[in-house]
Amino acid sequence: MPLLQDTTLGIDFGTSNSAMAVRQGAGPARMVALEGEAHALPTALFFNTEDHRTHFGRDAVAHYLAGTEGRLMRSLKSLLGSALLQDQTAVHDKLVSYQDIISLFLRMLARKAEDTLGGLPQRVVLGRPVHFVDDDPARDQQAEAALRQAALDAGFQNISFQLEPIAAALDYEQRITQEALVLVVDIGGGTSDFTVVRLGPGRRSRADRSSDVLATTGVHVGGTDFDRRLSLDLLMPLLGFRHTGPTGREVPSRVFFDLSTWHLIQWLYSPRALRDAHNLRTDYADPRLHARLMRVLNERLGHRLADTAEQAKIAASVSDADAPMLLDWIEHGLHAAVTPEGLARSLEQPLQQVVACAQECVQQAGLQGQGLEAIYLTGGSSALRPLRQALQAAFPHTPQREGDLFGGVAAGLAVTG
Repeated sequence: MPLLQDTTLGIDFGTSNSAMAVRQGAGPARMVALEGEAHALPTALFFNTEDHRTHFGRDAVAHYLAGTEGRLMRSLKSLLGSALLQDQTAVHDKLVSYQDIISLFLRMLARKAEDTLGGLPQRVVLGRPVHFVDDDPARDQQAEAALRQAALDAGFQNISFQLEPIAAALDYEQRITQEALVLVVDIGGGTSDFTVVRLGPGRRSRADRSSDVLATTGVHVGGTDFDRRLSLDLLMPLLGFRHTGPTGREVPSRVFFDLSTWHLIQWLYSPRALRDAHNLRTDYADPRLHARLMRVLNERLGHRLADTAEQAKIAASVSDADAPMLLDWIEHGLHAAVTPEGLARSLEQPLQQVVACAQECVQQAGLQGQGLEAIYLTGGSSALRPLRQALQAAFPHTPQREGDLFGGVAAGLAVTG
């Protein structure tokens, strides 16, 4: 099938959620529906061992939570730049690499684009964080090359990349009526990225926008790191984290850190990992805690535990009230709760890193904050109340503007093309 001429597809392949937008000619970018009418799709796959089908997005998560026999995988973007990317795992009775699984997800996006447009686009612009890997340019380039290859294997052609915060800025520019100097804050599932950029109606038609971008910074901290902190503080102690055993020493902590990290959970279900966890029994003074840990691992409930932390994080932020975490599926009557104050405490350290990176971006642009007309927020995790409060404290005189949290980057990528 020939490529659709003068058509650009922007793909925001995210750690937690993905989105696509298309632009034809000089027209506006429009979002592509990915699941029903929804434009954003959880970056999740579920390999159903009952009927050997592969499910994606909300459908994948729903099958996992319903107890369907199979494997859930999330946060695969976090493996880019990691040696784990080429590790193989059994999927539908075949050994495939995790890069192949990323290709499988992108192939699903290619089918969605083809069904919507009647063919594949002439150009594809993929978003990328400022740093896939912090402080390691070689691994960062390996990560981009791996994502490019995954997209090629999925059937896309003529692939280029754009930094995600710059794409978000270009989307915001479509809606402003006068020139402005803006700090773009893009808080995704795996990274937080920033750019200080000059935007305005008179600049949209310029082919070269490099002089408008005054600075870009990024740090490998995002929504999944916030989930991890919350899980370690509130959920993992219920399984033995920081529990002192009969010898007076704490239970070894690695299993709890891995169980709180979305993209590492699946490794805990291997026979070796299960054996290692079982052997921790003698490190526990309270056998109930170890029994809870083994139930989570043996019944592959780790992603459900991570989802519980994520949903409580969102609920406590949105409502500014206590959010219960019911854990009856581990043990009758087991529960915890996230309070707004507890959420702020748990996120204090990672948010300090995020805000420091934003301040560094402004400093690299030669500003002290006074010259900014606005802070433009995008990415699902930018909705968190503690984050916005931290940014307000750091930039007290700069108004915050909210964009399309899940679609803005994809729309800007389509405009980039």
